[in-house]
Amino acid sequence: MTLGLKLTTTALTLVATAASTQDLLHAPGTGPFTWSAYEAFAEGNDFAGQTLRIAGASTGEDKTKLENVFAYFSAATGAEIALSGSDSFEQDITIGVQAGTVPDIAMFPQPGLVQDLARAGAIVPLAPEVAGWYEENYAAGASWASLATFAGPDGDERTYGMFFGTDVKSLVWYSPDAFDEMGYEVPDTMEDLIALSDLIVENGGTPWCIGLGSGAATGWPATDWVEEIMLRTQPPEVYDQWVANEIPFDDPRVITAIETFGQFALNEAYTPQGPQGVASEDFRDSPDGLFTLPPTCYMHRQASFIPTFFPEGAEVGVDVDFFYFPAYESADLGRPILGSGGLITVMKDSALAQAFIAFLQTPFAHEIAISQGQFLTPHLKANSEAYPSETQAALGEILTGATVFRFDGSDLMPGEIGTDAFWTAMVDYVTGTSAADAASAVQTRWSSIR
Repeated sequence: MTLGLKLTTTALTLVATAASTQDLLHAPGTGPFTWSAYEAFAEGNDFAGQTLRIAGASTGEDKTKLENVFAYFSAATGAEIALSGSDSFEQDITIGVQAGTVPDIAMFPQPGLVQDLARAGAIVPLAPEVAGWYEENYAAGASWASLATFAGPDGDERTYGMFFGTDVKSLVWYSPDAFDEMGYEVPDTMEDLIALSDLIVENGGTPWCIGLGSGAATGWPATDWVEEIMLRTQPPEVYDQWVANEIPFDDPRVITAIETFGQFALNEAYTPQGPQGVASEDFRDSPDGLFTLPPTCYMHRQASFIPTFFPEGAEVGVDVDFFYFPAYESADLGRPILGSGGLITVMKDSALAQAFIAFLQTPFAHEIAISQGQFLTPHLKANSEAYPSETQAALGEILTGATVFRFDGSDLMPGEIGTDAFWTAMVDYVTGTSAADAASAVQTRWSSIR
């Protein structure tokens, strides 16, 4: 049966008899979903009476949203899903591996631990053709394949999981009304973005809101800036080498990226409060300047989660909007995206576990997930009409337009570096230390933990 066929009575019966339709978020055959893909999957998989045990970090509403997706797997196959979520998932799964008590499927919020467990032989590699599946079905597919590829216990590299659910960091937030009033246009390139910043200064305005404050985590917003700039000035292979310390942290290319961030954060005319204020202002408060009249600042670079901290009543798409943090046209490195994503792996091999991975590859599974909001997908065949709002659809479009995707570098570095030394070095840089000295301090720390 081809995926282009319409949903048949047989498939509808499968859905209705395997699980109550009351348990399903959308009735079979309704909504902007690729039911033909669901039907093809259902007709090829019957696991009635079996149970698939899944563990992950999602709790509360996030867990409920996953259960809404997985209900369709149960409906299609007849298998039961036992999903558990824990705030201490990574610790729990490590203990489980040591004790020999692991779930069938594990959902890792970041791939770092997967790399360690794959090397230890604790995770089942997926079929070799999965790498090709990524390249055919995901935007920047080679990036996703490489992010899921690790060395096994024999040293050979294999693909170890499916990425399902993505956050986008490469965004600039702005006030459409303020832009319209001044006649500013959304820039397409980094060169245009810098020219716009200079034009705002010439017109008596302040282009950027930047705040690095975050309590004990102060400095992390600056690490995102440097990571974004590395992806826009260097090939992705160099980014990967930097993250793994295969090139030193004080490599001239890294120092240049830090200094490029400084062109925004250290320019007295670019921010309302100057470098000292940038270092101390809480990142949650820093976008407030977008909402004043006249605006205290015109742009704010931050991830897709930042609307949580906008003033009460601020509506995305009306009071504030976003555009892609652009790449340098002169560098010719495509459209890189910095973000994050959860990796779903097989811990106990079985036909049922492999069928679950196949379900996650269907555009249908991604459509059900994105229909609930706060979930973006790089799946090129998923119907974007399933997004619940124009804002979510626009974020999804930025993601599917990526030519390169990479994870937050500081999250992949050893904790002592990515969530300590790197943060501290960026605050030191903004408050007066040279980029070379700040980078050297991180490399010295990295060398000390080897």
